[in-house]
Amino acid sequence: MEGIDHLADERNKAEFDVEDMKIVWAGSRHAFEVSDRIARLVASDPVFEKSNRARLNRKELFKSTLRKCAHAFKRIIELRLNEEEAGRLRHFIDQPAYVDLHWGMFVPAIKGQGTEEQQKKWLSLANKMQIIGCYAQTELGHGSNVQGLETTATFDPKTDEFVIHTPTQTASKWWPGGLGKVSTHAVVYARLITNGKDYGIHGFIVQLRSLEDHSPLPNITVGDIGTKMGNGAYNSMDNGFLMFDHVRIPRDQMLMRLSKVTREGKYVPSDVPKQLVYGTMVYVRQAIVADASIALSRAVCIATRYSAVRRQFGAHNGGIETQVIDYKTQQNRLFPLLASAYAFRFVGEWLKWLYTDVTERLAASDFATLPEAHACTAGLKSLTTTATADAIEECRKLCGGHGYLWCSGLPELFAVYVPACTYEGDNVVLQLQVARFLMKTVAQLGSGKVPVGTTAYMGRAAHLLQCRSGVQKAEDWLNPDVVLEAFEARALRMAVTCAKNLSKFENQEQGFQELLADLVEAAIAHCQLIVVSKFIAKLEQDIGGKGVKKQLNNLCYIYALYLLHKHLGDFLSTNCITPKQASLANDQLRSLYTQVRPNAVALVDAFNYTDHYLNSVLGRYDGNVYPKLFEEALKDPLNDSVVPDGYQEYLRPVLKQQLRTARL
Repeated sequence: MEGIDHLADERNKAEFDVEDMKIVWAGSRHAFEVSDRIARLVASDPVFEKSNRARLNRKELFKSTLRKCAHAFKRIIELRLNEEEAGRLRHFIDQPAYVDLHWGMFVPAIKGQGTEEQQKKWLSLANKMQIIGCYAQTELGHGSNVQGLETTATFDPKTDEFVIHTPTQTASKWWPGGLGKVSTHAVVYARLITNGKDYGIHGFIVQLRSLEDHSPLPNITVGDIGTKMGNGAYNSMDNGFLMFDHVRIPRDQMLMRLSKVTREGKYVPSDVPKQLVYGTMVYVRQAIVADASIALSRAVCIATRYSAVRRQFGAHNGGIETQVIDYKTQQNRLFPLLASAYAFRFVGEWLKWLYTDVTERLAASDFATLPEAHACTAGLKSLTTTATADAIEECRKLCGGHGYLWCSGLPELFAVYVPACTYEGDNVVLQLQVARFLMKTVAQLGSGKVPVGTTAYMGRAAHLLQCRSGVQKAEDWLNPDVVLEAFEARALRMAVTCAKNLSKFENQEQGFQELLADLVEAAIAHCQLIVVSKFIAKLEQDIGGKGVKKQLNNLCYIYALYLLHKHLGDFLSTNCITPKQASLANDQLRSLYTQVRPNAVALVDAFNYTDHYLNSVLGRYDGNVYPKLFEEALKDPLNDSVVPDGYQEYLRPVLKQQLRTARL
């Protein structure tokens, strides 16, 4: 069985060049070559072994994480890896760790909010990891409502210091990754108070632990918040709590790029526009969307390969049973998730471009497109992370009972991924931000102000409010203009309906609260339109490789028509399409599933994931599932002995009816 490719027949069916599709998925040949080389480097290093994570207790898991991080840093230095390669190395190690927050939040916060002088001082230490930092914003009592944070930073002009204090239990910092056991420093967000006036939330660099023996500094209480969901999973991360008891820091440890406090205690906003913080926000959220496509593609890769290996029912006269992937019910659940992985990949690519565009505009003090960019990235973060978390769980169910085993890779992937629905903005709260922006845009339609970016379609409101779909046969649903118009009309009509309903309320804010559920639905419709439009835009590019564009075309329309089917009530209730046209869309969807079927395994091979990275017996490249399931089972500590511990004390007395019972 070893060395045999049990999925070879599936791979031979492919109607496109998998190697070319790998380049499209990676974004460029350079990106593919870097990822491929680093993934194999990690997979071949025994220190990065991870198949035993579920069997480690919390302390062992955390220590193994520290070891992997130290070894990774050593390899980065030894191999002289550049920033891109080092980032890929940390990614493929695939174990949540303090370095994620150090490089992903602490360093960008100083770059974005620190003065040149502050950056020079702190980044030189952080880049060499002579200090390790985290991002201490969320508190026990406040997460999404950042303006409600309670930690205070009160300026003392006598000593030229800020006094950082936790006034209540709910003001305790709670959740920051890397805080619990590792970070020596944190960017702490607190209410700046000077001369008795509260100036709102600002960032401060605070040392938490000694650089000699790592013990917490005086008047600082810090620790880990405890075990989280799942085996292994996010428990490798030391999410922490933190309390300050009048801790003093020098005035120059306030991040002062956007505002500062003088020696005399005067609060002075700087000339640097406050909108610069949007740049960091767009960057972080585009990274989260990119991560969504990766997590979703991993789950889909496992479910697709296993669906091709697994056979059930359908045998006639002693013949072989039917592959599960050949059942239309399986395709109807699986292929839209495969299409979603590609859709999220391409909208993530577009968001990288948007970040560059926003950065250039900020440098030129052009803030015109910022509100739209902010709303767009908030909405896409929410849409993609919610869909991905749901899809990972659906992939687990698509793998039947075996999907529930830790070694399937899916339970841990779900437990690791699902916090993305909450961090960097609760997903419902984010969609409400999008909804507020849409309501403003609709309100301005008659004023002559032209909607920009992803809301540009609203500028054609007169047409979109009265148009009817011209679909007459199933193939018409493969016309990009037809699909886009249906999604644009749905999004606009839902937004306009919300705006009309809002106008019936004397108190707009009260109206907003009453209509929250409808507003979220309108925001989702807008965000789904963005994803569909960016997938279609991707297909308008020059994409080489035998059969590659045809497969992407099929996936694009599977994604769009699946959404149309899933949200059919929206399309029908807004009169964008007729029931007959909806039925034709379903006919076309079934036809597309048939076209994707012979290419399904090759389409997930294009993700180019090593078996080490997938960490799934069900998703193995060679499809050799059943012998490997037994191997994994026999590694479990319960199988160290044939007779279980506790047999003599607890099991034998039950079997032999020798339980000693008390006489009452």
